[in-house]
Amino acid sequence: MTGDDASTAKPRTDQTSRDEPRRQLPAVNDVVQHVIERGNVNSDRRYLIVEAARQVLDEHRDQLSRSDAKTAPPATDELYIQVEAHVRRAQQPPLQPVINATGIIIHTGLGRAPLADAAVRAIADVAAGYAPVELEMDSGKRGKRSAIVRSLLSQLTGAESATVVNNNAAALVLVLNELAKDRSVIVSRGELIEIGGSFRLPDVMKAGGAILHEVGTTNRTRLNDYEKAIDESTAALMKVHPSNYRIEGFSQDVAIHDLVSLGRHHDLPVIHDIGSGSLGNIASLSVLSEEPSATESIEAGADLVLFSGDKLLGGPQAGIIVGTKTLIDRLDANPLMRAIRLDKLILAGLGATLQLHRDVESVTRTVPVLKMLATPIDELQRRGRSLVEQINQLRGIRAAQLVESQAYLGGGAVPTEAIPSCAIVLTAESMDEEELASRLRTGSPAVLPRISDGQVWLDLRTMFPDQDSQLVKALQSLVADDCDA
Repeated sequence: MTGDDASTAKPRTDQTSRDEPRRQLPAVNDVVQHVIERGNVNSDRRYLIVEAARQVLDEHRDQLSRSDAKTAPPATDELYIQVEAHVRRAQQPPLQPVINATGIIIHTGLGRAPLADAAVRAIADVAAGYAPVELEMDSGKRGKRSAIVRSLLSQLTGAESATVVNNNAAALVLVLNELAKDRSVIVSRGELIEIGGSFRLPDVMKAGGAILHEVGTTNRTRLNDYEKAIDESTAALMKVHPSNYRIEGFSQDVAIHDLVSLGRHHDLPVIHDIGSGSLGNIASLSVLSEEPSATESIEAGADLVLFSGDKLLGGPQAGIIVGTKTLIDRLDANPLMRAIRLDKLILAGLGATLQLHRDVESVTRTVPVLKMLATPIDELQRRGRSLVEQINQLRGIRAAQLVESQAYLGGGAVPTEAIPSCAIVLTAESMDEEELASRLRTGSPAVLPRISDGQVWLDLRTMFPDQDSQLVKALQSLVADDCDA
C-alpha cells in the first residue's frame, strides 16, 4: 500500500465507526409492526405510523451522525414511545380548543368571540349537508346570500338594508371601491388608526382605490376642517372609531350627526366605521356606554355603518354593512363581493347570533362575550375559592391563591376600561413561571395564562365554568409528569 493509499484508509475507518450506531437502529417496518402490536395508538391509519417511524428514525440517524462513535442509539422501547407520540399528534385536528385564562375577552389570537350554543347548533345543522345559500325556496329562483341575514340586521339596527362580507376590513375596502374609486374620502387625522400588524387605515383606503384626504390634527378636528376640504374630487365623508386607543385632555372631534348634516348639505354620503359591533341595546352593561352603536349611527343619518360580527356582537368573523337600500344594492352588485362573501357556515352562525340579540332581556345570558361581561364578581370569586382548594392539593404546586384582577374586553373595544375580575396565581415546586406557562400552553387541555410579577395568572372572567374541572386536570397532568421525571 502506498503512502497515498494509507492516508485515505483512515477516513474510511472513521466513517465506518460513525455508521455503526446508526446501523443498530431498527428498520422502519420492524418499528411499525411493534408499535401496532403494543396497541397504544389507533392503527386503522397505518400510513401515519409509517410516517412517524420514518421521521423518528431519521431524526436519530441525523443526531448520531453528528455525535462521536461512542454515542449509543436509543432503546427500542424509547423509539416506540416517540413514534406513538408522533402518531397521537398527527391524529389530532390541526386547530385545537384552548382555555383562555388571559383575562382578554375578545382575544384576536384565540379567534375573538366564542360562539353561543345556538350558533354552534346552527352551524352543525348545515355543515354536513346542503343549505339554500343562494336559492329562494319559495320561488325556486336564484337569490342573494346576504338576504339570509338582511331582515334581522335591519330589524336590529333600524337600517333600510344590509349586506355581509368576511370581515370588517373587507367591508371597508368594498365600500371605498364602490363609492370612492379614484376619488377622495375625507377623514380626521385623529382617526387614521392601525389595528394589529397590518390594518392601517391609509393602506386599506389605498387598497379600496380611494384617495385619503386627512383633515384636522391628531387631537383636534372641527366640522369646519371637513367643510374646507370638500371639493369636486370628494366622494364621501368618513368617521372611524379609534377602537384600540383613546385621546384625552385637550381634544375635540366631530359627532356623527354633525358630519351627517354636512354631508347632506353637500350631497355626499357619510360612512361610519364603528368597528366593534355594539348594537346599543344593552343598557345594563355600563362598560359599553362609550362604544358607538350601529343603531345610534343609523338614527343620526349615516348612509353606511360598518362593524364586525365577531366582537361585541359575539358571532363568527364577518364584516357587516347596514345603511340605505340604494347604496347596499350597489355594494351587492360590486365584482369584489364574490371574493369576500360569506360561506354557509358563517351565515348560519351569524344568523343564529342575530336572533339571540332580538331578546334584549336574555342576550347577556346566551351570547358568551356578553355573558362574560355581565358575570358578577362574587360568582367568579366563588369559583376561584373552589379551584384554589383543589389546586393546592396537587403534587408539584407550591401555592395557588385567589387575588383581585383586571380583565379587558379586547378586540379593539373600550381599550382603557378595566373590568373587575379575579385570578388564581400559581407557583410550582420545580418550574419557574416561564416553564409553567409553556407547559400549560402545550398541555392537554391547552391553557393560555398570563405572566405578571414573576407568577402565572389564570383569570376566571374568560374561563367558562365548565372548564374549571379541565383546568385542574391540566395542572394535575403537567405537575405529575414533572414529579415523576
